[in-house]
Amino acid sequence: MAAVLVVEDDQFVRSALIRHLTDASHTVRSVGTALEALREVAHVRFDLVILDLGLPDLDGSEALKMLRGITDVPVIVATARDDEREIVRLLNAGADDYLTKPFSVEHLSARMAAVLRRARPAAGAVPPSTVLRVGGLAIDPLRREAELDGVRLDLTRREFDLLAFLAGRPGVVVARKELLAEVWQQSYGDDQTIDVHLSWLRRKLGETAARPRYLHTLRGVGVKLEPPRAERTP
Repeated sequence: MAAVLVVEDDQFVRSALIRHLTDASHTVRSVGTALEALREVAHVRFDLVILDLGLPDLDGSEALKMLRGITDVPVIVATARDDEREIVRLLNAGADDYLTKPFSVEHLSARMAAVLRRARPAAGAVPPSTVLRVGGLAIDPLRREAELDGVRLDLTRREFDLLAFLAGRPGVVVARKELLAEVWQQSYGDDQTIDVHLSWLRRKLGETAARPRYLHTLRGVGVKLEPPRAERTP
């Protein structure tokens, strides 16, 4: 099953989550503070993190930002906050899903299954020989590897998903709404989420928004990926 890190300071809730996840055959580690969580993800590979926002040492939203700085592991936020603006902010900050407390173990299991499905490509969904090539870019969706001019790119999960999605439609302008739906699996959000990831991706491709090579933004329309002019076939 999955390797899960539970970040929860309430001992009663923590014990209940550990018991449920263990009974479901998951491998579980648990901590009660944000700093302990950061140490765990820095040394152990997890498939999923369940992150409580009400931590004693650091607000969970800040912990989420710090987690995203060192790992792209899927994160489900568990929160008693049900304000829509707060939830949108958390999703834009890198959360993959959220649960509002109190929640049932059945609800948690369903959300976990959905997040893990999105994080793990379906077996056989991509033929082994399918490598997307755009100019000097080579993207292998099956191995989740990308190279630029033969040099391996160190991409986060979300950066890879964004690049692969655009590479599958070279030269086509993709609307931001479609990117949110297909890459982020969100029906709503703001442009800042996409802009931040595009900025990180451009940096790794050795370009800027002012001087793009591969990634081109059409203001008010969307984004497209195409080879540099010198590399296009006449």
